[in-house]
Amino acid sequence: MTWKNAIKLKRLKDGKTKMVTFGLKTVMVGQIGEHYFATEGLCRHMRWPLAWGGKIKDDCIRCPLHQSTYQLDDGKVTEWSPFPLFPPYGKLLGKLSKQKDLKIYETRINGDYLQIEI
Repeated sequence: MTWKNAIKLKRLKDGKTKMVTFGLKTVMVGQIGEHYFATEGLCRHMRWPLAWGGKIKDDCIRCPLHQSTYQLDDGKVTEWSPFPLFPPYGKLLGKLSKQKDLKIYETRINGDYLQIEI
């Protein structure tokens, strides 16, 4: 494992996320208060980029596509594809892929950069 510069700290805003890539790997980075985080960048349900409209609430990220929700500290699923709200459709969409947690990456600050361990 090696540490890689992910993004300059000045590009991050509290409660917001950004997508960064390392080769073919897509990573979402963000900030909540003084805490920085990095997770797999694509929702585990239908592989939608989480930073493209994903909302952070209660230390979780919610995918804008089908509302799958993950904890930012450990990547655990808290809700799996509840949308659309009409029950048969949400359950059907949820079964299109197996429920999986998000991969979490270690972060650290090095100078002006947020680094992640890849």
